[in-house]
Amino acid sequence: MSSMPIPAKEGIYEVDGVLYVIGSRHIVKVAKALANDTRAKIIEKLLEGPRDLNELAEEVDQSKANISNQIRKLEEVGIVKSSYNPGHRGIKKYVELNVKKIVLVFEPENE
Repeated sequence: MSSMPIPAKEGIYEVDGVLYVIGSRHIVKVAKALANDTRAKIIEKLLEGPRDLNELAEEVDQSKANISNQIRKLEEVGIVKSSYNPGHRGIKKYVELNVKKIVLVFEPENE
């Protein structure tokens, strides 16, 4: 475990697998990203390990275009990250969880 302190400024920070969300404006942004059944299912699948977009689309029973849009919303707040790797037919986009824990801080501590 890192001894890195919790960030003191408002914003969204990933530190050692923990997403620190500081300030009400940023909490709302993350809450909106989480407040969707499809995105919740995506997160559940990613807890099992990284997936490519096609796998996620099949497992969540959604179109690849919709999954791609949902992943983008989770990426915007740092919950997931993507990488591109060669596949059998071109490049595949793989998605994995970027964090295992989210800490909400309503008011940053003044130093």
